[in-house]
Amino acid sequence: MSRFALGTALTHASAKSVLAAGLASIAGGATGVDCAALAEFDSSALAVLLAWQRAAEARSSAFDIVNVPEGLASLAAVYGVDALLTARRRSPPEGVAAPL
Repeated sequence: MSRFALGTALTHASAKSVLAAGLASIAGGATGVDCAALAEFDSSALAVLLAWQRAAEARSSAFDIVNVPEGLASLAAVYGVDALLTARRRSPPEGVAAPL
């Protein structure tokens, strides 16, 4: 699995360039993004993450989003898109087989 790393900021001011760089990484085979360094963000970050997921899906590829800052996870919940960002990372409940 190949992940690329986000920088420290993903806001409206940087969203276009960060989106393009991520799409290029996905086109090159990346299957996820590490958000560990992300410290400054706004709702644009959510739009970029969702766009990357759609791009990976269009390539029939899974896309993992890891180390999401708590504040960004909270923002996703406020906007009602948290399930869209976490659906691929959830494990099935114990005793339930994962779908094929």
